[in-house]
Amino acid sequence: MLSAVERKIEQFIADLNDKEVSGLYAQLPNGKRLRAKLILKIAGNSLSVVKTAAIVEMIHAASLLHDDVIDDAYTRRSKPSLNALYGNKTAIMLGDILYSKGFLELNNISADVAKVISNAVVQLSLGELKDVSLSKTFNLDKEVYLEMIYQKTASLMEASAGAAALLAGKSKEPYMTYGRNLGIAFQMIDDLLDITADAETLGKPALHDFEEGKTTLPYIYLYEILQSDEKEKLRSLHAKKLSTEEQLWIKMKMKEHQVIQKSYDEAKVLIVEAIKLMNERGEDALSSIAMQMIERDF
Repeated sequence: MLSAVERKIEQFIADLNDKEVSGLYAQLPNGKRLRAKLILKIAGNSLSVVKTAAIVEMIHAASLLHDDVIDDAYTRRSKPSLNALYGNKTAIMLGDILYSKGFLELNNISADVAKVISNAVVQLSLGELKDVSLSKTFNLDKEVYLEMIYQKTASLMEASAGAAALLAGKSKEPYMTYGRNLGIAFQMIDDLLDITADAETLGKPALHDFEEGKTTLPYIYLYEILQSDEKEKLRSLHAKKLSTEEQLWIKMKMKEHQVIQKSYDEAKVLIVEAIKLMNERGEDALSSIAMQMIERDF
């Protein structure tokens, strides 16, 4: 079923009749296609469903292109990012083209589906801006962090599930809750992996988020529990290139105060709720996708 989505994306790109765009898009990694999987599992594989899945994946790809420019990221899934190869202007314009083509094709689905997905893209863009603003300070407000990851990551997953439910004639609210929980938990666990996984697994340096100025949930929890002198030390390390010794200190303190486990448990609560919602509706495949989320390696 995913191969049909890939073919539809290729068709949308070919419709643009631009060899440069086709060549650039061909160099982007496909990724997990998690949003497309959700849509197909909820709504089947009719043409309108496949088109919606393709549109959502194009929008997601556009957001990643913009993210890599914003974050000065020169790798994506262990390969050179498009901005590293061709510069920021090319990456931004390809992202804009994918967004625009996605919105154009949405008009051929339905007004309700278009509204759900368009609203998510507004939220996504607000989340990207918030992420940039938060990276300028040592953010200690958990609610602000949660709002940002909802907007930046979960909103499109929420909309994917909601749009699929509309296409399938199902009540969209439980599916949107499922998608929102999945998206927030996904980002929480991604933020944990930035601390616990090695650079080879991540495809980027470990503790990269903190060096980039991002204060994710484990850092917020760690700061709350540290002694005053240690608080100052953690603050002093924020948004700077960390030595091996400084990285080890952060990891040691997180282990000592069990903040990784605390953050993981918070993500797990969201996943358990999502699984319960889908089990009640006999959506075993969706429950399985959620379960895989909390079984990722640490």
